[in-house]
Amino acid sequence: MSEPKLTRLRNWIIDMDGVLYRLNTPLAGAAEFLQFLRQKRKRFLLVTNNSTLTVAQYVQKLAGMGIAVRAEEVLTSGEATAQYLAGIAPPGTRVYVIGENGIRVALQEHGFVLAEDTDAAYVVSGLDRQLTYDKLKTAALAIRAGARFIGTNPDRTLPTEAGLIPGARAIQAALEVATGTAPLIIGKPEPAMLQLALQRLGADARTTAILGDGLETDIAGGQRMGLTTILVLSGVTAPGQLAGSTLQPDLVYPDIAALHRAWAEREAPDKRKGEE
Repeated sequence: MSEPKLTRLRNWIIDMDGVLYRLNTPLAGAAEFLQFLRQKRKRFLLVTNNSTLTVAQYVQKLAGMGIAVRAEEVLTSGEATAQYLAGIAPPGTRVYVIGENGIRVALQEHGFVLAEDTDAAYVVSGLDRQLTYDKLKTAALAIRAGARFIGTNPDRTLPTEAGLIPGARAIQAALEVATGTAPLIIGKPEPAMLQLALQRLGADARTTAILGDGLETDIAGGQRMGLTTILVLSGVTAPGQLAGSTLQPDLVYPDIAALHRAWAEREAPDKRKGEE
């Protein structure tokens, strides 16, 4: 397969954790790359599997790092999960949540009632850094009583300044072992959130790239959807892991700054050619 040309890509689905920042530390070149896309009139959507924050909180967090984006340019797995449930369940449906502010607010904004006991039609599990045994117990009993089990995302780990820490999938795995029921996953690499992202962008998969740091999420999901896949090695994927994987992206860069430089360098000969 020939190497895709960056200049031909019109739309970008961009992961955040490990691409634009690592927890609360911005990564070099992130703000400049998004500004570059704006200058090139390329459409982009920041799409994160992390469901802990609301869209408004992500906009504020990015602003604090010098990265200016609008709310409509951000999609979280919490919002995607709420939109999915809104398509299959009426307002007022009771949902038991293991998760933080992002998923809880998104569900409430779509008309769902947050249950505090096992009387729930759905159990939604994301990353919850205040996880307790009682939460796991209530969720497990609800699932055993017939509640449908939904996972916001399958991220095994979360990149932080200290290293990789347990992600949402670690919590879902505990519930799966306790109930014998696997969750329906909404986030990457499953299609639900990526389909929503393409709809938001008004994009064709053939002219859209996904830029991320995860082989099992960003790259696997992008390949399933027919997107151009671009991996950066600034997050969860180490070079050794990439070399030994059957999942191989279309393009690989050390980080987003290197991607930006490569694009600019490739455009330079084309520009000089046009001036001759």
